[in-house]
Amino acid sequence: MNHTPRRGGRTTVLRVAALATAALVAVGLSGCGPEIGSGSTSTTDSSMLKAPTEKSPKGTITIWDRSGDLFKVFDNAIKDFNRVYPGITVKHEAVDIDAKLQNTLITGTDVPDGVFLDDAKVGGYVDYLWNLKDVLAPYAKNIAKQKVDVNTVKGGIYGVPFDLDPGLLFYNAKALGAAGIDPSSIRTYDDLIAAAKQYQQYKPGSKPIHLEQSAFLGQLQLEMYASQLSTSLADANGKLRLDSPQYKQILTWLDTVQKQGLGTRAEYLSPSDVGALDASNEVFYPWAMWFDFAPQQQLKTTKGDWRAMPLPAWSSGGARSGAMGGSSFVLPKDGKNSQLAWLFYKFLMYDKAGYTAVYGPNAVYPGGLNTSIPAYQPAANPSKPLFTTIPEMGDQDLWSTAIKAGKEIPGGAPIPSWWAGAVDYLGNDVQKMLDGTMTPSQVIDQSSKDIQSNLVDRK
Repeated sequence: MNHTPRRGGRTTVLRVAALATAALVAVGLSGCGPEIGSGSTSTTDSSMLKAPTEKSPKGTITIWDRSGDLFKVFDNAIKDFNRVYPGITVKHEAVDIDAKLQNTLITGTDVPDGVFLDDAKVGGYVDYLWNLKDVLAPYAKNIAKQKVDVNTVKGGIYGVPFDLDPGLLFYNAKALGAAGIDPSSIRTYDDLIAAAKQYQQYKPGSKPIHLEQSAFLGQLQLEMYASQLSTSLADANGKLRLDSPQYKQILTWLDTVQKQGLGTRAEYLSPSDVGALDASNEVFYPWAMWFDFAPQQQLKTTKGDWRAMPLPAWSSGGARSGAMGGSSFVLPKDGKNSQLAWLFYKFLMYDKAGYTAVYGPNAVYPGGLNTSIPAYQPAANPSKPLFTTIPEMGDQDLWSTAIKAGKEIPGGAPIPSWWAGAVDYLGNDVQKMLDGTMTPSQVIDQSSKDIQSNLVDRK
């Protein structure tokens, strides 16, 4: 099936905006819920969700999802769910989750049974959520470790992992071919710089590597790079760990790209970014899998020229991917039918009929949902793709490329509730470095000081 997947409400720009908003709300909720690593999160039996034991469970569940095409995907899957659980009625609501969830959980009024939530937000809500460790136990060993890790707080697991968003190196294959550059030769980030220099010799005035100009997205991309090196802004106990050799290596590389004139500085898919991409002046894009939206919906002149490969490694033999974004499903403790909501998510994520309905060809995505891959490894079978090839990427088998990259992602840590607040410091300081007014060491020193005093130590 060579159909172009529709984007609707899941345009990447809207997805990024939603992630930013969600993370910001999580910061605002930190005064109500526990900080990661504070020791205040309960993992006692009273917070542990148990699976229902009825042979034919009955009841009504209220499920919140964001409006848009993912809502339609999940909505279409309800009929498949009801073939297995005919006694459960799903009341599916399109909700501005970022605007409503916080007050709903605090007041305990009309609390939904299940909610679609960005991974960046889970850590700020754990006091209000069921610990899902028991119900997930039969599946956890087959879920991408990074997704389990980001949903784990003080030993409890508070989200049902949905998607995996592996970082990939998107490249303009036609332009590189004309320049005599073999993409397979790019194995490390030093190789990427060498390839960018070679391309610049072929096309003077080009700036081949994307450098993100948005403070928020720049920080999100920075975390993708850090994920490759098995680190992140905070460890499992919420301790800040920006001051490290890993972040120094990443920031030095970004600084080098800028100083050597090898980077197109633009905000993700802004007009200036799209213009540089379509002019073949920007030919390397290290980004999450959801960049595939660009050749499908944004690019014109270079549509069909783009391909994807694993990210370069930071050192020979190192991980070739890192996580950038992601979402899960959470079950509030004040929901009336949480056990039945678990059955809904269990079906969508761990039943073949369910995850095929979500990721496979359907009325919303005729070619299948191709902006992420399942976090559940049996669903992420490299030889059994759930979505078809993408014509706008030369019919590349993006499924197997992304599955391979996803397996390279090291484990992670819970995302701290102050993560988005750090953009005011780290995100902005990275931009100052790219402006030439700060060094990598100054970014680390100043951002560490500001984040620690203004966010981590805030009472």
